[in-house]
Amino acid sequence: MDRREFLRLAGLASAGATLPGAMSPAFAETTPAENWKVFEVTTRVEVLKPLGATRVWVPTPLAWDMPYQKAFGNQFHAEGGTSGIATDWGTGTRLVWAEWPEGTAPVLTHTQHFATRDVAVDFSRPGHVPAENPAVLARYTAATEHVPTTGIVKDMSDDIVRGQKSDIDKARAIYEWIVDNTYRDGKVRGCGTGDINFMLENKAWGGKCADLNALFVAFARAQGIPARDVYGVRVAGSKLGYKSLGKTGGDITKAQHCRAEFYAAGHGWVPVDPADVRKVILEEDGGKKPDDPMVLAARKRLFGSWEMNWLAYNTGNDVTLPGATRGTVAFLMYPQCETGSARVDSLDADNFKYTITSKELA
Repeated sequence: MDRREFLRLAGLASAGATLPGAMSPAFAETTPAENWKVFEVTTRVEVLKPLGATRVWVPTPLAWDMPYQKAFGNQFHAEGGTSGIATDWGTGTRLVWAEWPEGTAPVLTHTQHFATRDVAVDFSRPGHVPAENPAVLARYTAATEHVPTTGIVKDMSDDIVRGQKSDIDKARAIYEWIVDNTYRDGKVRGCGTGDINFMLENKAWGGKCADLNALFVAFARAQGIPARDVYGVRVAGSKLGYKSLGKTGGDITKAQHCRAEFYAAGHGWVPVDPADVRKVILEEDGGKKPDDPMVLAARKRLFGSWEMNWLAYNTGNDVTLPGATRGTVAFLMYPQCETGSARVDSLDADNFKYTITSKELA
């Protein structure tokens, strides 16, 4: 995309106009009065101790437009190596890949432009969103290696939704159960692992967003409700007064955050985020009680809406990285690397250094 086209789109976003792009028929309803905001996010990756041929993978914005996000393009450069962009349509994951030969100092720079706006679903009125593709719904109802839907998952999900009739009521019961019965564990590395089997078998109710929101997805799928994790990163501060739910300043290197969606006929994909309610309880102003007005407001708002100070990367589980030799990754939210025959720990700054910065353009 040339500079004139980018500036034209940025101008539309600033004015609150709808940006062009192919739109899925199953989009959730959104509030048209909310303006688009345009952002630039740049990721710089450096492999500090390469051991032979080295490969890096970096997530990009969603491969399709959504009512809350539209992507404008990706620019990337691998110093001394080769690079490209690929999409795994099986999981909806788009990424930039780069590869360097032995003896090269691997450095990748990736810049992405996109626009976001807040999204909300009005459950008080009948929905009129056209039906989603049945193949898409089947994908997000199926079990995966990290999202089981039978056994203890199904048993617990049945108990949670007992007496509820509609998919929306069942999803709400699951959401409320997670807010009431889990907690955010600040000692967990990164965003967690999303290992649902471990959580349920050990009654380990603590975790972070990739754990707690994956629990919502697994319980929903066990009821036949299509649901999916949405992996991304916070790009700006919250304008709703929540310091814990935003990232102020340009450095967002450690601001990764996973959210969730479920599908409701007539309303499309509905945004939820029980993990962020637990984050408010743990972190806001040094900690809040569950009945604090700020917590109650977050609890009400985060079933059916998202504040879009956040970039959505993908909805993929068990993602295959092109050219990788060490198998799939549970999800692609952090940059990934292989050097020689080993997969590098994405959170090991002594071997794998990256910085992610964000700025609002309009």
